[in-house]
Amino acid sequence: MITDNTNYKMDAQSPMALILVGQTELWDRLRMQAYAAIRQRIDLQCKLPHFDRAQAGDYIKRHLAYAGAEHDIFSDGAVDEVFRFSSGSARLINKVCTHSLIYGAQNKRRIIDDHMVKHVIQGELS
Repeated sequence: MITDNTNYKMDAQSPMALILVGQTELWDRLRMQAYAAIRQRIDLQCKLPHFDRAQAGDYIKRHLAYAGAEHDIFSDGAVDEVFRFSSGSARLINKVCTHSLIYGAQNKRRIIDDHMVKHVIQGELS
């Protein structure tokens, strides 16, 4: 008996599913001709769009509630500054909020205001 070791049945049998997750730079790489075979096998593509100001505020509140916060920690002005810096990108919202919370804890503040967020952005994130 002769065994064929080629993968000619690979697409028809679909023996494996792969979830590929990455930032937009990943798509730039996949557009290269060298990755055409991989790109052709992608069946589903999901993108997380940037949030608008209201969605960014809700996103921050949900994260804080999940962490156990019982009241608002970021003032409306602080959320405005977070949104202005992040342009609604979830990754950047997380980053500036985390840095702002650390800064607030170091300075024994219960509320993060717009001045604190500006200070964090200028001092640590610019």
